[in-house]
Amino acid sequence: MLKFVFWLLAGVNLLVLAIGQGYLGSFRTETREPARLKNQLQANKLTLLTQAQATAPAAPPASEEAATPAAAAAAPAPPTSYACTEVGNFLLADGRRFEAQVAALDLGDRQSRRNVAGQDISSYMVYIPPQGSKEGADRKAGELKQLGVTNYFIMNESSPLRWGISLGVFKSETSAQSQLASLNKQGVHSARVAPRYSASKQFAYQFRDLDAATRARLEKIKTQFPEQELRSCK
Repeated sequence: MLKFVFWLLAGVNLLVLAIGQGYLGSFRTETREPARLKNQLQANKLTLLTQAQATAPAAPPASEEAATPAAAAAAPAPPTSYACTEVGNFLLADGRRFEAQVAALDLGDRQSRRNVAGQDISSYMVYIPPQGSKEGADRKAGELKQLGVTNYFIMNESSPLRWGISLGVFKSETSAQSQLASLNKQGVHSARVAPRYSASKQFAYQFRDLDAATRARLEKIKTQFPEQELRSCK
């Protein structure tokens, strides 16, 4: 019995010693949280979050943010397309030449032709501007006679040149300018040269849904017709 009591007391003493030395941990409440925080690595770098910060969704990694613009930049741009391009206005002879050139583009029903009302210069007239009335035109005709000019005609039809005086109509501008120079030598200084127009039938060509390469080929063909205009259409 004594041996049992001896060994029981020895075990209790050993248990108390172990607890005192901390071999079995500490049971004091003041060491639970402060001591645990003190023992953590780099505790001074911890940041306390507010409730709003704690519940906010996490930001995507920087690598994902950088990848999004890069992916957008890498997306290929849609090819350039020209909805409607028109070239004109052609007279019949030039229109046939143009048609022969663009046939190589093989555009099928994407190519069409439309008629355009136009005017051609048919001749050139040497004239004295309208004098305002028949009396004014007669006075000017009298002055021409005194200068030795007998080839003239008073224009009395309903037109912008009514009561003007025609001094000749010529096929070419060169001939009209030559006549004007001759009249100036005779002392006629109020005469002028103006083109005369006649109605003509012209053509414009339309091309739809052209890609950039085909449009460039069309522009190259158009350079053979410098008097024509390449424009957008509807």
